[in-house]
Amino acid sequence: MHHHAALVGVALLNNLASGFSSPASISLPTQMAVFQRVGNSSVNNNVIFQTKQQQQQIFPSATAAHQSSPLAVRGGALRASTAIGSSTDNGGSLEKDLNLSFGNILASLWGASGVAYILIKAIVRVLPIALEPFSKADGIVPLTNFQLSSYILTCLFFAYAEGYKGFQLKFSPLVVARSFTIQPKTSPFHHLLLAPLYSMGLFHATKKRMIVSWCVTIGVATIVAAVKRMPYPWRNIVDAGVVIGLSWGTISILGGYIISLLTGIAPIGVDPAMPEKKE
Repeated sequence: MHHHAALVGVALLNNLASGFSSPASISLPTQMAVFQRVGNSSVNNNVIFQTKQQQQQIFPSATAAHQSSPLAVRGGALRASTAIGSSTDNGGSLEKDLNLSFGNILASLWGASGVAYILIKAIVRVLPIALEPFSKADGIVPLTNFQLSSYILTCLFFAYAEGYKGFQLKFSPLVVARSFTIQPKTSPFHHLLLAPLYSMGLFHATKKRMIVSWCVTIGVATIVAAVKRMPYPWRNIVDAGVVIGLSWGTISILGGYIISLLTGIAPIGVDPAMPEKKE
């Protein structure tokens, strides 16, 4: 049932030309945990500190949230939280260090890079429209000073609201965290096949997470259809902001994934919003 619903999302996602901002909250750990590989008691503290600094640069909101509350709120559930996202594809617990076997890396790479591909595809489709006002083609009316100012301000707004607030602080860490919960040996086949949609939280997630993900996806598709009806140059101006936001999101997803892959540590303080394991 879930994978049939996820397939419907493919058609919607291919038409997206805007962001995937997620208002869902982030897991708030009780204490800053010291991350070290299991069974290795001689980990250099400086390396641990540098590792945490690297992830704080990619996902700053997750670290800031560590000191604000001892509870995690996600998908309608209120529960105490530990260090990093602590659920797996089967509802179990993750080690503090990721299981970076070859199969797990391939599965997580497909999940995270698949989402990035969806965003890149939208960027490629929208970029020519965003740059149209600056082309030398016949019939193109140059932007007025007011329109040029609107163009710049729109790009700045989308960079902050969609790129930074929506992607880097919320959606991108979620995608990376969920991609690493896919386990080829234990995950259902459709989780592997539809790993990008799984990583976005469109299925096999908490009820709240799925509602948010589907509502945002459908809402964005509706907004995209409305923007296409806007006259020149306002459609071009909005599309320019979309390109900035999506580019920021793509970089934050790939950057966050690479950091986790190199360090073996999932995004700090991020709840992957896994459904409760049924007894």
